[in-house]
Amino acid sequence: MGALALLAIAAPAAAQLDPPAWTRPIPPVPLIGPITYVGTEGLAAYLIRTDAGAILIDATMEQNVPAIERNIVASGVPLRQVKLILVSHAHFDHAAGLAAMKRATGAKVVAGIRDAAALESGIPPGEVSYGVIRFPAVTVDRRVRDRDRVRLGNVTLRAVATPGHTPGCTTWTMQVADRGRRRDVVFPCSVTVAGNRLIGNRRYPGIVADFRASFARLAALKADVVLPAHPEGADVFARARSGTLVAPGLLRTMVVKARDDFDRELAKQTRAARPAP
Repeated sequence: MGALALLAIAAPAAAQLDPPAWTRPIPPVPLIGPITYVGTEGLAAYLIRTDAGAILIDATMEQNVPAIERNIVASGVPLRQVKLILVSHAHFDHAAGLAAMKRATGAKVVAGIRDAAALESGIPPGEVSYGVIRFPAVTVDRRVRDRDRVRLGNVTLRAVATPGHTPGCTTWTMQVADRGRRRDVVFPCSVTVAGNRLIGNRRYPGIVADFRASFARLAALKADVVLPAHPEGADVFARARSGTLVAPGLLRTMVVKARDDFDRELAKQTRAARPAP
């Protein structure tokens, strides 16, 4: 892939990648403890209320920001009470709304250190099969490393570095009170290949090793509740309706599937990269 291709704005690719659910508004969905789903049908944004304001995880796509703002207000939180925006990773479907959401709320943006440059340039990291899809650049106010803690009022979240999908892919964890019990909640960063070049990725040469390390880290996390950036990955809405959000074995099941998919894709790309006989 040449330099021009790396810097192109892949608008046709973006159009093909956007399922209708990604931009379909839905009402806010209370989940567990102080956590409310405020994203669209297909892209998650999670609002966490604290006694010192609120935390938002991801802002999804730029066109979704007005709907997310309405959901935040409908959840009883004035926009200016959103104090922090935590980022899962620097891809357009989760990061393109950050700049607009930051302007609307005045919140500080917190992201994994290895994705900060991508967020501040608006150019995603690594090389993917669908080209480069830019997004509005945003200033990162705090760059977190593995095991860093982010506190607001009575709520603390821990950053778990799970690179692969992007170099700075960050899983966030916290505990909530649920009917007298403490529950471990995990907001896993994606571990899907999703078009990433696994062989010969010049902008991200360590991608394969990072993926493998992240599978192991995620599988070892204690997770009573799993809330991913794409809600269908954990059947978030169905579980919320049926009262089955607490599912201690779910994260490991998701990781095993993702690892199997990764191994198949790596084998496929390895075969494709071999010179013809």
